Amino acid sequence: MSLILGVDPGSRKMGYGIINNVGVKITYVASGIVRIPQPLLVADCLAERLKIIFDSLTEVIERYQPQEFAIEQVFMSKSASSALKLGQARGAAIVAAVNQNLPVAEYEARKVKQAVVGTGAADKLQVQHMVKTLLALPTAPPEDASDALAVAICHANTFNNLVRMAGAKKFRRGRAV
Repeated sequence: MSLILGVDPGSRKMGYGIINNVGVKITYVASGIVRIPQPLLVADCLAERLKIIFDSLTEVIERYQPQEFAIEQVFMSKSASSALKLGQARGAAIVAAVNQNLPVAEYEARKVKQAVVGTGAADKLQVQHMVKTLLALPTAPPEDASDALAVAICHANTFNNLVRMAGAKKFRRGRAV
């Protein structure tokens, strides 16, 4: 059994999703969105936003006790300022994971989409639909939570492919033997 926490970073809202990866089977555990209160967005208090992200993800980690942490890499957006804020939000999330002794894996958005939908050019609705299908959910999670679950699924698929390439035949305590 390996619980994987996937994160879709953002400086205004950050999605998280937790899946259980047993062998090659993945199941849904939890998901949600860390939202920054409106007054902090208006005042543009980046330091306070980063604290909320760090504290919230620390709480999620302590509650669910994942063994793995995966996060989407920063992509260059239209605004350098937005990309810098996104990078700082990612940093706060990564520090929350590292403080809890979790290994950190980072994935490009195109690789996440490829792992979940089959094409790196997939749109948000396609990702939501496939996350719902792959995890057998009754409804699609909200966009940011769905993206975070997609990151976790990408990490599980990457791990499972590495195990298969190494020639492992079975798993014991979440590890290939």
